[in-house]
Amino acid sequence: MLSLAMLLIIFAGGAVGFVVGLTGAGGGILAVPALIYSQGWTMQQAMPVALLAVTVGAMIGAIEGFSKKLVRYRAGVVMAVAGSFPTWLGVQLAHRVSQYWLMLGFAAVLLMVAIRLYLQIRQHADHDHDRHALANINAQTGRFHWTPATAAVIAGIGSIAGLSSGLLGVGGGFIIVPMLRHFTNVSIQGAVATSLFVISLVGMIGVGSAMLNGAELPLQLSAIFVATTVAGTMLARRVASYLPAKAVQMNFILLLLGVAFSLLYRVFG
Repeated sequence: MLSLAMLLIIFAGGAVGFVVGLTGAGGGILAVPALIYSQGWTMQQAMPVALLAVTVGAMIGAIEGFSKKLVRYRAGVVMAVAGSFPTWLGVQLAHRVSQYWLMLGFAAVLLMVAIRLYLQIRQHADHDHDRHALANINAQTGRFHWTPATAAVIAGIGSIAGLSSGLLGVGGGFIIVPMLRHFTNVSIQGAVATSLFVISLVGMIGVGSAMLNGAELPLQLSAIFVATTVAGTMLARRVASYLPAKAVQMNFILLLLGVAFSLLYRVFG
């Protein structure tokens, strides 16, 4: 018979994977507290397991995105490379800036992004080829038309995502997806798939770094959490393929609001 701890980690992994697959968000902000509360682990114990699970889940989602030609892989590599130094810089700044102001500022950004995405839906501005964008997908090739401006926009998105990840451990899809939707004409499905690709690249580096620095992964529970996260991601990707873009975007907005209010609760609670 499965223990309560085992049932909790199965449920937590599936839920985190579903969020990762449906929205393209990294899921670390959900995976870490899920492991802490369900297993009684410290943050130091939970972080490498959460990172491994989210990375593998994102990788599976990205592979599925590649099969449907949704991943903008050149843009993903540019974002991952551009975000490497800002991530390190964010970690350094996090030790010098009050977490109160960091969380408050990040929550405000998430709320503004959620409101703007919602207004896009209300104003029927979700038609990719009917709105102005700073970086555009070529209709003939299905790829970005690379210009200095396109490179700057994509690198800027990666830099901002990396900086926010370093500062608060939250970024990735929470930044990449809405910024791709705002500054480019990539579809919501393409933005999610590309975000998963970036998360898998950055996550592999993070997992390797954690292991080299002596992180220990409890074998059985880590394997279960990774497996259920992957299963949740695969299920979400199947569901997402049948959902209209508006429904996927609304789910992402709800997730942004949830994270924003959770941060505000930590600030004022």
